[in-house]
Formats: sequence, structure tokens, C-alpha cells
Amino acid sequence: MEFNDRITKVIEYTELTPAEFAEEIGVQRSSISHIISGRNKPSLDFISKIKTKFPELEWEWLITGFGEMLINKEENSPTTIQSIEEVKSVKKTLPDLFSLIDDENFGKEENELKSQKNNNSSESNISAPSIEKKNIADSQRLENFDEKQDNSSKKIKRIVFFYQDGTFETYEN
Repeated sequence: MEFNDRITKVIEYTELTPAEFAEEIGVQRSSISHIISGRNKPSLDFISKIKTKFPELEWEWLITGFGEMLINKEENSPTTIQSIEEVKSVKKTLPDLFSLIDDENFGKEENELKSQKNNNSSESNISAPSIEKKNIADSQRLENFDEKQDNSSKKIKRIVFFYQDGTFETYEN
């Protein structure tokens, strides 16, 4: 079933004229006319406006044409108000962000917490290898740089300078 046929069925279901239907969902009359005639395809916003105004319509049917036009009331027995109340009760039982903080360990360093966990656990206490940072003196850096530059087989072929104004200059050997 084409979308324009589904819109026609929805308008018949609502028992409104196309102009009244357009006013009801908050769109221009011409957009209804163009969609019913098949000239235009509806936007997601257009479909959302229909679904918002007529929540009893089935999303899948409205979008694809598959399934039933109306939501089966027996499958969705809780009303929207009951569903909202259920959500609120679930939210009340869920902890908030700050209740998840272990007050006893708040402010302790990470290493302290790890050592406490290691002392309390039955796993073997294997320490991670320590990584030592070596301070390199400036003279050492120069020595390493000079060793790398010893490769005399490499020669410069081309140098390109790019300027901020978008121009460039190329120098070739």
C-alpha cells in the first residue's frame, strides 16, 4: 500500500476533511493535497505529527504499510499514565550518581585502593614491572642526533615552502 493510500485511510478513520486533518496535525492544506495525489513524499516530521496527534496508529503500518493500522488495545493494556507511573517508580529505585560513590574510600589515592584490594584478595600478588624514566642530558641528545645524520647516502631532492596566503615555492636540487 502506497503512503498516499495510508494517509487517505487515516483521514477517513479520523472522519475529518483533508483541510481539517491538515489543521489538526499542524501542516498546510497543500502538503496534504500533494501527498494524497502522490506528488510529494512525506517527511519524518509530517509522519511524527500524525503519530503525535493520533497515538492509536501503529508506527510500522504508518511508515511501511505492514501490519495493522491501529494498535491492538489488548497487547498494550497499560495506559500511558500507568506507563509513566511505572517509569517514575523505577527511577526512584535506581541509585543516583553520588550514591554510587563509596564514602569510605572517597578521596583515597588509586594506589591505596589497589593495595587494599590486593591485600584482601586471594590472588597472587604480582607486581607490575616498574618503568624508569631516564633523564637525557642535552649533550646526549646531540650525540644521538649526530649518529643519525651520519647517513651520507641520502640527499635532498626538493624543498617546498608553503605560505599563509596559499602560495608556495619549490626548490629542487
